[in-house]
Amino acid sequence: MNNITLPPLIALLVFPGGLFLLAFGLFFEWADRKLVAQYQNRIGPRWFQPLADIVKLLAKEEIVPDGVQKGLFIVLPVIALASALTAALYVPLFGFSPAHSFAGDLIVTLYLLSVMTLCLGLAGANTANRFSLVGATRTLTQLFSYEAPFLLALLGPAIVAATWNISEINAFADANLWFILSQPIGFLVAMVGLMGKLELPPFDAPEAETEIVAGALTEYSGRGLAIFRIGKDVELVIGLTLIAAFYMGGIVNPVDFLWKVGILLLVTAGLQSLFARLRIDQTVGIWWRAGALLALLQLLAIVVGRYLNPLLFGS
Repeated sequence: MNNITLPPLIALLVFPGGLFLLAFGLFFEWADRKLVAQYQNRIGPRWFQPLADIVKLLAKEEIVPDGVQKGLFIVLPVIALASALTAALYVPLFGFSPAHSFAGDLIVTLYLLSVMTLCLGLAGANTANRFSLVGATRTLTQLFSYEAPFLLALLGPAIVAATWNISEINAFADANLWFILSQPIGFLVAMVGLMGKLELPPFDAPEAETEIVAGALTEYSGRGLAIFRIGKDVELVIGLTLIAAFYMGGIVNPVDFLWKVGILLLVTAGLQSLFARLRIDQTVGIWWRAGALLALLQLLAIVVGRYLNPLLFGS
């Protein structure tokens, strides 16, 4: 089944990208917070709370602390959000064809999704605040630990589909057996890797409020903090969409998108409620060894399987 196609300008600026993606990112933040609250037997926020928080931050004065490079301090949140929105151009959001697509766009998308973490690290390192510096160190350390396993996990379906194009992998997944059944390890590594990339509990040591206030973003306020938050929400939508498209039979229409990504959001919220925060050495040391090794073993099994039985693995 082919994806639904919209005029490029509408797809880019309004729906499914642009303004709608920003709004849906806030909705995902609310859904995540609400689900975590329900798991913990709390009421949770009302549906408009993330939007109210963003509006309040945008209305506040942005304070630039002494001792920072002002231009870098201001531009880093913009670069982070712009990179996340650019990555959305190549992803079949809501079951619609991407606004732009080319051979190898999977690699470009994964690199664009990494820019957010790099900007967070630079934001913390740009200040003299000790909490920001510790948060920046943890953020960049965690980046190297989770980026490689997440990349390797998404390469599994790409190798079976014999393409690096996201739309083609999505179409291949729609026409074949769900990869979550044939590559369960890759699915698990992708889910944990995404949570680590976004610093979601229990992998939130880089912004542990009980230890280092707000981590790398301790000195940020006003619109800078708001833009960083929106960027993380957008990355959550894109990351869950990629995992659903690759491992859950592809995304070919809005209904397909909603129920598949909704299930993944339930899983991430459950994992956040189930585990306590890990120390940074636990977060990095265990996952760097286990996650990367498991993903590599999965890829090795795929390569051997393609060689022994090409028909089974889509050649």
